[in-house]
Amino acid sequence: MSVTGENEQGLRKIIDLTRFASIFVLLLHIYFYCYGAFVQWGLRSEISDRLLQNIANTGLFSSALNSKALSVGLLVVSLLGWQGRKDEQIRRRLIAVYLLSGLVLFVGSDVLLHLALPMSTIASAYMVTTVTGFLLILAGGSLLSRLVRNSLQNDVFNHLNETFPQEERFLGNEYSINLSARYNLKGKQRKSWINIINPFRGLLVIGSPGAGKSWFVIQHVIKQHIEKGFAMFVYDFKYDDLSKIAYNWLQRHKDKYAVPPSFYVINFDNLSQSHRCNPLDPQSMNDITDATESARTILLGLNREWVNKQGDFFVESPINFLTAVIWFLRKYEDGKYCTLPHVIELMQTDYEELFPVLNTEPEIEVLVNPFITAYQNDAMEQLEGQVASAKIGMARLASPQLYWVLSGNDFTLDINNPEAPKIVCMANNPEKQQIYGAVLSLYISRLVRQVNKKDRLKCSLVFDEFPTIYFGGIDSLIATARSNKVATTLAMQDFSQLKKDYGREQADVIVNIAGNIISGQVMGETAKVLSERFGKIMQDRQSVSINRTDTSISHSKQLDSALPASKIASLSSGEFVGMVADNPYEKISLKIFHSEVLNNYHKPKKENSTYINIPIVSSSDAQSVGDTFYQIKIEIKKLVQQELKKIQNKNQALD
Repeated sequence: MSVTGENEQGLRKIIDLTRFASIFVLLLHIYFYCYGAFVQWGLRSEISDRLLQNIANTGLFSSALNSKALSVGLLVVSLLGWQGRKDEQIRRRLIAVYLLSGLVLFVGSDVLLHLALPMSTIASAYMVTTVTGFLLILAGGSLLSRLVRNSLQNDVFNHLNETFPQEERFLGNEYSINLSARYNLKGKQRKSWINIINPFRGLLVIGSPGAGKSWFVIQHVIKQHIEKGFAMFVYDFKYDDLSKIAYNWLQRHKDKYAVPPSFYVINFDNLSQSHRCNPLDPQSMNDITDATESARTILLGLNREWVNKQGDFFVESPINFLTAVIWFLRKYEDGKYCTLPHVIELMQTDYEELFPVLNTEPEIEVLVNPFITAYQNDAMEQLEGQVASAKIGMARLASPQLYWVLSGNDFTLDINNPEAPKIVCMANNPEKQQIYGAVLSLYISRLVRQVNKKDRLKCSLVFDEFPTIYFGGIDSLIATARSNKVATTLAMQDFSQLKKDYGREQADVIVNIAGNIISGQVMGETAKVLSERFGKIMQDRQSVSINRTDTSISHSKQLDSALPASKIASLSSGEFVGMVADNPYEKISLKIFHSEVLNNYHKPKKENSTYINIPIVSSSDAQSVGDTFYQIKIEIKKLVQQELKKIQNKNQALD
């Protein structure tokens, strides 16, 4: 026999002896307090009386509760060492019923001793009640020893194990975005803060429709940055949800700026609320690379399938053609007609007139030469493949409303100019997002090029539904604009949107380069990527093995995902996970969070009811808009005729 077996056998003997002692004390108690009945029944002897008297002299029977307490105490000791066969079917309620009813009968039986009844009757009732209570306590204790105390079914979804400490301090600075939140730590609700102390490292806000991106995050970015004196650009996909917040918050906090900023709106649907701005402003186009970037941005915005085909002959050719047209107008009379509407109209000119005119500008001869050669060699099929795709795409922008907005100069795009700061909101329309998105992409491309400079005012760029526009330089903006105090916030529904519209490589760069990320409910590949990004935490593990005679419980710790993909996919609205970045001198050790952002549900609604509408800024009517449309067409026709006449006169002079 092993040592373990010997120990178990010895433990059983001690348990049996202790339980026998408990029963013996109980029998002595009954004999003492029911002595009169035993005398009547003739169940006494001199030896038992002498033994009972000696025990009574110890004070054990000075009170009925003393001997009962000793009996129950010995019973409890015996039960503590008892190892019954575990049974998962046993319920705590049944055990409680046994123990409570047993204690009531066992202790309450003392009342029977004071009844005015015959002694034999009282003794019989007292013995039955006391013994029944004792047996019920014994049964309840035995069931308790068989209860599986370490149930694995209390936390079915492992919620408690996947909680972790989060940042509870408010860490603010002159640039930070701070969101009040609460989180769960081992079943307890605690207050916390999501501290984005360095927004210049980029902020990604992700979440499926209804996750609360705008309500819980983006509106706070706008409000807090205006309160801290930022110049701002807001791409408002569903105008005027964000624009109204920006306008009203600016009116309340103009005193936070050394120079109060001006507020501008670009809105192609409602011209009465729209200012006019020329994204191809000749003063901001210093060399032909600006024209190339503008051409690439607008054509890829119009033809998203070209994003993954950059470098192909029939993609680069239209871009070169559009570049040539833009730069020609930039050089012509110092940019007199350098606007996108003039570019569109000039592109539609017949080849026999267009190419000679473009060829008069020496800086674009290299760009125009392949098209002229194809035309001269009568390779019309090739020429149409090179040029027609650009002409067709740009022709979709030929509308009076677009021409009117794009040909004006109410403001420039240098929004963080310290001498003339601006807050600019640009509206899209979900029903016309492909057309408007391409034009807005051009605005954004030109704006970013002007704000990413040194010695400018701190600036915040907020993009709602970012994949609906195309801006190929967003990765370099986040990477290089940090030193120029340009904070970029990109909101999207899912990484798959970004991959579809920007290509996998570009999308991966954007996702990986952002230092701060806040995500609501997302699914699929996005949830997996985020789960891996958030890393692992040490979690408790336990297992219970139950056999016929024994129960084995083991505890362990292991690294597991802090935020599994399944948890990210099941977040409620207003509940976010994420990671924040810190600064060299402002360290944050608890960067990961899983919390519910505490919007004051009544205050924002009350604020919204007090918001005033964005004012009307233009008195334009259909007549003036139409006149602008036809005026541009006339100007381009005159330009072509004048240039052709100059070419003709020059040729005659040479002859």
